[in-house]
Amino acid sequence: MDILGWIIVIALFAIGMAGAVFPVLPGVLAIYFAFFVYGWFFSFQELGPVFWIVQTFIVAALLVADYAVGAWGVKKFGGSKLSVWLSTIGIIVGPFVIPAFGLVLGPLIGAMIGELIRGEPLAKSFKVGVGSVIGLLGSMVVKIVLQLAMIVLFIIWIVLF
Repeated sequence: MDILGWIIVIALFAIGMAGAVFPVLPGVLAIYFAFFVYGWFFSFQELGPVFWIVQTFIVAALLVADYAVGAWGVKKFGGSKLSVWLSTIGIIVGPFVIPAFGLVLGPLIGAMIGELIRGEPLAKSFKVGVGSVIGLLGSMVVKIVLQLAMIVLFIIWIVLF
């Protein structure tokens, strides 16, 4: 059973890290759930209240930062709230509609459509679209760093405690 427990924990970590790049995967929630799987298979005793408080804080920070960094990219390049929303929809829908390039083209096109609807010229719309892609890439970096920190903290915690 120990081997099965570790296989599930590691698989959830892998899914979580993949979720940092592919927004259709659960990402940080898969990593957080891996901690529960560890507790169910091994022991919750090693993972005390401080562990859960720190990890929950990281999850909350990551969820806020994920949206904020993406929105920042659109706003920094002069985009509107509509462009932020359509860019976010593009991030989710893009990979399904345009499988090979949808992750990048989805937010770009979404933000551009938002600006075009507002009557902005194509050049500004494209600039805002580029900002949405920059925000997406920045968000991915933040997610990767924070999710790796969660995993490293978990490993340190179970080794030391």
